[in-house]
Amino acid sequence: QVQLVESGGGLVHTAGSLSVSCAASGRTFSGLAMGWFRQAPGKERDFVAAINWSGGITYYADSVKGRFTISRDNAKNTAYLQMNSLKPEDTAVYYCAARSGTRYYTERSSYHYWGQGTQVTVSS
Repeated sequence: QVQLVESGGGLVHTAGSLSVSCAASGRTFSGLAMGWFRQAPGKERDFVAAINWSGGITYYADSVKGRFTISRDNAKNTAYLQMNSLKPEDTAVYYCAARSGTRYYTERSSYHYWGQGTQVTVSS
């Protein structure tokens, strides 16, 4: 079983930056593929970014490409999402997700473990 705890959400103005973290426990972190998803009120939980086990391969949704960066520190059992040039439409609860595997995954159904989510609000 894997436990995931997000932190670092908050309120930021348009064009600002924010970083969220996901601390994992319960399994060897380097054996996990990690992803970030987000869910705005009344909408589906959408893919944001994914990273493979080593951090050498990343993938982004078109809506965040060039603005967001996913990374991981296997020594700290933590994944990160750095968000720059934030827009009001980025406002959502951000969830980290994990599954066993060496590659990256973009489908919500591919992930077995989820954090509780952290709120990110971008004001205009």
